[in-house]
Amino acid sequence: MTTSQTTAPSGASGHPIPSVDGVLTAAEVRSTAESIAELQRTNGQIPWFPGGHTDAWNHVENAMALATAGLTDEAELAYQWLADMQLDDGSWHQYYIGDDIEKHLFDANTIAYIAVGVWHHWLLTGDESFIDRYWPIVNRAIDWVIALQRPAGDITWARHPDGTAFSFSLLTGSSSISHSIRTAAALADLMGEARPCWRQASTRLDTCIRNTPEVFAPKQRWAMDWYYPVLTGVITGNAGLEHLRAGESKFIMTGKGVRCVADQDWVTSAETCEAVMAYLAVGDTQMAHDLFAWAQLNRDDDGAYFTGMAFPQRVNFPGGERSTYTAAAIVLAADALCGATPASRLLWDPAELQTGAASAR
Repeated sequence: MTTSQTTAPSGASGHPIPSVDGVLTAAEVRSTAESIAELQRTNGQIPWFPGGHTDAWNHVENAMALATAGLTDEAELAYQWLADMQLDDGSWHQYYIGDDIEKHLFDANTIAYIAVGVWHHWLLTGDESFIDRYWPIVNRAIDWVIALQRPAGDITWARHPDGTAFSFSLLTGSSSISHSIRTAAALADLMGEARPCWRQASTRLDTCIRNTPEVFAPKQRWAMDWYYPVLTGVITGNAGLEHLRAGESKFIMTGKGVRCVADQDWVTSAETCEAVMAYLAVGDTQMAHDLFAWAQLNRDDDGAYFTGMAFPQRVNFPGGERSTYTAAAIVLAADALCGATPASRLLWDPAELQTGAASAR
């Protein structure tokens, strides 16, 4: 397996645009990011697809992909939309369509993810004014999320519009939240405002995920519950590799990608690319590279990506849907594979957060 990166700078941050030998060139990665930018509204909001809704998690992932491919201004406009839409208590509603709220409930995982985006942008740009502006936004968001932690250590999935917490938690969401909290704690250290209570919360959450997974709502059919604890650095090393191996026959369609759900023969490029990074986390670079190559089945001529493909029909599913979050997953997985940018390890290497605050101002 070989990877490479272009030597051409990409935008204001000056880092190379990712490329993966034999799979995607830097120009192709750039065109994929541009397919995201084409759907961005003038206020910075990025929907899933034309006329679709926006949630804070996928919106942040899109912003990270834009910045990775050198579209820094567009990325910062996306973060500005989040700043404009954050409520006073630190939250965002689950879904927006245009200027309207589609779903008024509050999803803890989507709210926490702003921390990952801000740290990612800091790693790419070194822009002190950016983190000065967004630190209070992250601070409010993470405090909101941690208030949902339960005695077992898990974090409730969401709150109803009236503020009542839901009665269950999700393994995928809690794994992602753990990574977001750890990232926020690194940002707090960078800002000179350490939050030991955040680190304690993530430690309790990690212990719950590793030792008492039965507390989470049963979602074993979904691939994300399989690879997310490894992707987010909760299950690491040999244990992480064994965890992935145990689910391969259930979720991987060789030559095609990762099933979204175990009992359906359709794959999605977003889940496949997230699995790329999970395999990188446990050192299986060959499987990571193979998965990334298979994810290209959904690439369209202009660089955008169809969400999924159903087999044996080999038709795109949902029919004709091309999603920005899928394009974003491609860009970020390409960077993870080739190491083009200073943020290339953030999404899959726990050590990145242990050393990142050493970049202190």
